[in-house]
Amino acid sequence: MIEIEESLRPWLAIACPALAAIFILFSSKLPNLREGWTLLASIVQFWMIYSMVPVILKGTTIESYLFTVFPGIQFGFKVDAFGLIFAITSSFLWILVSIYSIGYMRALREHAQTRYYCCFALAIFGAVGIALSGNLVTMFIFYEILTVSTYPLVAHEQTPEALFAGRKYLAYLFTAGCFLLGAVVLTYSLAGTTDFDKGGILSVAIAPRSVLMVLFVFFLLGFMKAAYMPFHSWLPTAMVAPTPVSALLHAVAVVKAGVFGIVRMVCYIYGIDLMHELGLGIMLASLAAFTMIVASLFAIAQDNLKRRLAYSTISQLSYIILGVALLSPMGITGAMIHIPFHGFMKITLFLCAGSILVTSGKENISEMGGIGRAMPITMMAFTVGALGMCGAPPTGGFISKWFLGLGTLQAGNLIFLAVILISSLLDIVYFFPIIYTAFFAKSGGTTLRLNKGRKIKEAPLFMVVPLSITALLSIVFSFPNPFTDTILNLARMAVSILGGG
Repeated sequence: MIEIEESLRPWLAIACPALAAIFILFSSKLPNLREGWTLLASIVQFWMIYSMVPVILKGTTIESYLFTVFPGIQFGFKVDAFGLIFAITSSFLWILVSIYSIGYMRALREHAQTRYYCCFALAIFGAVGIALSGNLVTMFIFYEILTVSTYPLVAHEQTPEALFAGRKYLAYLFTAGCFLLGAVVLTYSLAGTTDFDKGGILSVAIAPRSVLMVLFVFFLLGFMKAAYMPFHSWLPTAMVAPTPVSALLHAVAVVKAGVFGIVRMVCYIYGIDLMHELGLGIMLASLAAFTMIVASLFAIAQDNLKRRLAYSTISQLSYIILGVALLSPMGITGAMIHIPFHGFMKITLFLCAGSILVTSGKENISEMGGIGRAMPITMMAFTVGALGMCGAPPTGGFISKWFLGLGTLQAGNLIFLAVILISSLLDIVYFFPIIYTAFFAKSGGTTLRLNKGRKIKEAPLFMVVPLSITALLSIVFSFPNPFTDTILNLARMAVSILGGG
């Protein structure tokens, strides 16, 4: 029997970015105060979320509902171990991206900075709301808030290319929203509830198998933010956005919300037993395996650094989908911990790409010869992130991929173990040339910043410090420590109560 504790902490946690967005708008003419609100809100929110960890690890679920939407559906939050993993990841990385954004936006003298910080806060509001939601209806509302709030960020530059990227982004994700709404309505009509439950709320006793299969497809299309193939092209197109926004899309909120939703659906709506009974695990795992391999091949062909990282993200997200699709305890554990571990490693890579752009103006890998000698801290951090993506020790990526590998053995499916190994080798193929070019290739003139004739050097401290911290934590995650132990314990607790086998 799981104990329930009623608490206002979930509401206070999401109130932080909501209030910050309002204060940012009123501080538009005071940049220091505007950015101060951002930093204060991010720190308080992380503290508020992390304060719930001891309660959850005791086996207690935190609930807080505001009002009844329909009979059997309340709007509000139910904080469990899995949701807390995503909330901790999003809130902590918001702190670092906020610090980085100050250096990035000021260095490039970006326009519309007030709008940028306001929308960023609203995006975190949506992401954390998704993480803490107690049912599909609440999740859907925050899911769409996340979509709407990130559109101005994608189209921030307001160039024809940026506006096209924004329209494509909305077209994909609003289409996904329609499918998700359909899935929510159909789930409610079948089960009479949309609450997340550790054993799932659907069964063949309440609906024909064919209906459950169609509903599953609706959910998959609804969670298109996961950027699996062939519904992925919005993500590379969105790379026209400022680098901190790319980091938000790939590491902190948007695509993570997609894979988070898929894990929620598999484990808490369908349930492990029903997934086995319908044979949906193999279908989902096959989709993930296809995406992992093909996206890696696309990444190899990209010369633009951010686009290569975008295809890398598409591949890496499918590791999470594959892990949960294995329906084995080790596989699901690997999927859950890959959410934060991938987040820290991938945000490191994007922050490094932004630093290179700010200091050298270079966006293409072929132009980055010798950049590692001019920016050693940045490129060493990039190397750490790349090693993590490849699953090499000592990084968090090794730990999560180890669990995923064990998950394939536990599920008795060596084909998917081969897919993980092949995809990891392809990761090396497209990351190693970047590192080699940066440290060992001839400079080819990149030691001078052509527009001002100055030598390239490290980016401002506001940018270097956050990327150094995320790189360091990517290594720290591979060793026993309180933060890593917290993530692992939350994942193990979440998996232990799922049931099935």
